[in-house]
Amino acid sequence: MIDEPAGAAYRIEDLAHRSGATVRTIRAYQDRGLLPRPERRGRANLYADAHLARLRQIADLLDRGYTLASIKELLEAWDAGRGLGGVLGLVAEVDGPWTDEEAVRISRAELDERFGGHPDDAAVAEAVELGVLERIPDQDDTFLVPSPQELAVAAELYEAGVPLSAISGHLRELRGQVEHIASRFLEFTAEHVFARYLGEHPPNDADATEAAALVRRLRPLARQTVDAELARAMQLFAHRQLRRHLGVEKPLADQEETRTVTVPATTMSAVEGLVGAEHAAEFIALAAEREIRARALDTLAAHRSQTADVDEPS
Repeated sequence: MIDEPAGAAYRIEDLAHRSGATVRTIRAYQDRGLLPRPERRGRANLYADAHLARLRQIADLLDRGYTLASIKELLEAWDAGRGLGGVLGLVAEVDGPWTDEEAVRISRAELDERFGGHPDDAAVAEAVELGVLERIPDQDDTFLVPSPQELAVAAELYEAGVPLSAISGHLRELRGQVEHIASRFLEFTAEHVFARYLGEHPPNDADATEAAALVRRLRPLARQTVDAELARAMQLFAHRQLRRHLGVEKPLADQEETRTVTVPATTMSAVEGLVGAEHAAEFIALAAEREIRARALDTLAAHRSQTADVDEPS
């Protein structure tokens, strides 16, 4: 809560310098009710350390993607004594790293050496666009690698003979599928775990603290589930592929091949909500088959109608 200035007292220019906000921004926050008015002493308006702390809270929440309207609601809850520490803890937990990996730096020379020793500006630009590499300001010959494991996989695939263009294309396709999995996991946990914390207003301090603890517990579960299912699927399909190539298991002549198609996430969510995730693929296949059959029937009927018109005696 904001109290009367005590201890240090700042003029608005000093407060702007210490907080990093502009004088205009500070006055705008006051007009919006985000920052209490200063104390009037004679002809001077004086601000306290509490005002400085409030400005830093606002800046932190803005950096985390909150709007000024939602920040105002959070701060009003804090001023009403409902607490803000738990909410900020929840925000920090969600915004924190979801991996144990630590970013490393790599020089352009080392990067070229790991990928055949031949500079490839187009491949580097593609890696930057995909976020595999990040440029460092004022350092053209050095890059930040957010995921050393991802870069190591790309290097291994390249050494095995996979072209860089194929690696980047595969990553784009894989990323879309993984983002769908992440979206579904978040929808699932939001519905069954976090529903009571996701009301119209921010949770109180105790609920936010409890929700942050749940995030810590559930954070590794998505990766563990995907790891287990990926291992199962790789074993299944690798076994089938090897047997097929060795001639041990011939594909049946009438066995239908399957192909992967991209379906918008909103469409998949609607289908899964209608028939359940386990039946979504079958539903889409049957719906497509029904449409194909309906069009075939329409074609036959139209052909029959035309034939009847020709055969009809005049």
